Amino acid sequence: MNRTLSAKSVSVSALMLMLAVAISHSPTTWAHGDEVHAEAAPVQSSGNNPQRLPDGRVMLPKEAQHRLGVLTLLASQSTVAKSVELNGHVVMDPNRGGQVQASSSGRIKAPNGGIPGLGSPITKGQILAWNIPTVSAYELAQQQAELAATRSQLTLAQQNLQRLQALVNTVPGKELQAAQAELAELRGRAAALAAVHAGEALRAPSAGVLAASNVLNGQVVEPRDVLFSIIDPAGLQIEALAYDPALVDNLAGASLQGVSLRYLGGALVLRDGALPLRFAPQQPLPLALGQPVRLIALTREKIAGVVLPASSVVKNNANESVVWLHEQALLFRAVPVQPNALDGKTVLVTQIKPGSRVVTEGASLLNQIR
Repeated sequence: MNRTLSAKSVSVSALMLMLAVAISHSPTTWAHGDEVHAEAAPVQSSGNNPQRLPDGRVMLPKEAQHRLGVLTLLASQSTVAKSVELNGHVVMDPNRGGQVQASSSGRIKAPNGGIPGLGSPITKGQILAWNIPTVSAYELAQQQAELAATRSQLTLAQQNLQRLQALVNTVPGKELQAAQAELAELRGRAAALAAVHAGEALRAPSAGVLAASNVLNGQVVEPRDVLFSIIDPAGLQIEALAYDPALVDNLAGASLQGVSLRYLGGALVLRDGALPLRFAPQQPLPLALGQPVRLIALTREKIAGVVLPASSVVKNNANESVVWLHEQALLFRAVPVQPNALDGKTVLVTQIKPGSRVVTEGASLLNQIR
């Protein structure tokens, strides 16, 4: 009987030990009557968050892709004209504008309608201002005296011609002709002296818009000073500088801000170590005379590669140009490229295989994930 009780005691002890071990390893926490236990916060898996993997790839869940507006494009092989970027500036078409300069020193005098303001429409031959010669009081008195004497002689010549015309039947014809010639000479002399006294009329050489005005009423100017600039906004051109003489005969066109430019030709004489090239916009552009620009010139040489939107190319931490490829449903990988600009909106890359899925929208946000 004692042996039976001992066996039962051992069985109960073993059962209680097993129950204690099970309770200690159970994930459930049991609360006692008057104890308060706070609920444990749920732990989210890092696999559901955007993150940069150790190998440099980015894991981006589908919901995050929609929030960031990630769009992709299936890359395809294309053959386009090879491009080169050129620095230039806006210039004036020599046949659709001009400048007004002073031919002698003088003082500016406003015309009857006043000096036109910037942006005013100008007609060809319009008087923009008067340039009154600056002379001393003694020289001015001499000019006035000479003009008065010439006008007096002109009056006498007119009276003499009238008297000879009244005696046309008794006076030789040569005397009548001499009187007529003298009268014409005096008239021309009086007109010239009066014009000098009135000053030089500064007239517009062409029609257009007044782009620059460097004068004030009463201002003293010197010879060759540029006083007015007149341009036709539709006649502005682009002058770019090329350092390779082979480009002069190898260009097929260009583009600026997505607008096509017509190639007009290039010089064969170096200017400051470069060859000037001229282009004309095919559509109106918001340009200003002298504005620096950067255009993309297209050559006749062809190059093969993948054409992508310019928004696909971003800079990484090493300041390298990269594009992001959509490798798997949630994985993206950056690939270094050397983009060639085509028209300001698209680029050509040769480091991507056709058939790759390239990120075209949201690449900059994808590039910031760490």
